[in-house]
Amino acid sequence: MRLGEIAARTGCQVIGDADLEITGVAQIESAVAGELTFLSNVKYRKYLATTRASAVITDRESHLGEGQSGIISPNPYLTFAEALGLFHRPVKQAAGIDPRAVVAPTALIGEGVSIGPFVVIGDGVRIGDRVTIMGNTVVYDGAEIGDDVLIHSQCTIRERCRLGARVILQNQVVIGGDGFGYAPRADRSWHKIPQTGIVVIEDDVEIGSGTTIDRATIGETVIRGGTKIDNLSHIGHGSTIGRDTLLCAQVGLAGSTHIGNQVILGGQVGVAGHLTIGDRVMATAQSGIPGSVEAGRSISGSPAIDHRAWRRFCAIFDEIADWPKEIRALRERLTVIEETIERENQ
Repeated sequence: MRLGEIAARTGCQVIGDADLEITGVAQIESAVAGELTFLSNVKYRKYLATTRASAVITDRESHLGEGQSGIISPNPYLTFAEALGLFHRPVKQAAGIDPRAVVAPTALIGEGVSIGPFVVIGDGVRIGDRVTIMGNTVVYDGAEIGDDVLIHSQCTIRERCRLGARVILQNQVVIGGDGFGYAPRADRSWHKIPQTGIVVIEDDVEIGSGTTIDRATIGETVIRGGTKIDNLSHIGHGSTIGRDTLLCAQVGLAGSTHIGNQVILGGQVGVAGHLTIGDRVMATAQSGIPGSVEAGRSISGSPAIDHRAWRRFCAIFDEIADWPKEIRALRERLTVIEETIERENQ
């Protein structure tokens, strides 16, 4: 593919040889001749002088060396992602139902659907057009799957749960497992609360491997459109996650947590239940969030506090270890002073 074509398809400007033949996209430090790379982080600027890439995606022409070709983009990382998609050829499963699959006669299957080996499709399931379901996936009775959905192997979509269009489930995702709900008895044993609700996944959501999203006790657990959830995350029953939110790996939300739009929760963030996190909140990795958070805040730590305050605390952590020694020394000096004053007053 020529450099000019890549620029045109990504809506960017070419600098240099638009007829340059590009064979792929690679990282700036490992790219070779014929490949396109990108610069979006100043930490990697040092590689511009040594990269063997034939062209560079960057946000300013001054980053290019003399005679070096490139693509000028206001968002080099996004343009890199778009260019990568032009070369990427994902593995596709042929349309049709594998003879080893089990599909209930009452299931409604759309056009161009691919169902892999050992898939089980329950009664009353509705599957849209151009859906791909990889092997060993189970879709319980009454579930609904929208158009152009991709479900990788060993996923489970429980009864009556709904997936919108263009949803991607990575391997071993569980949609609609029972929520963690138990009522205490007088003898301190536990009575299981029936989990009668469902999970609703809206359009353009992607869910990472091993993630579990619990069905609501009553009503719905909802993941709004455009949200992306990383691997090994847990969404408790009755929670709601807003649009275009990012949950990084191993995030855990207790039940009835309500997350706003365009929120970013870093890896291993834990959120207590029955609280609200406002739009555009950012929480750094391993933050513990015990209460509701106002929109637009950046927080860190456990319990989570303002990110700037947390950074100041981190700066003095090494000093804190010496404080007991210093306090003991001060106490000893104070004791000496007190004894001296007492002797002088006698």
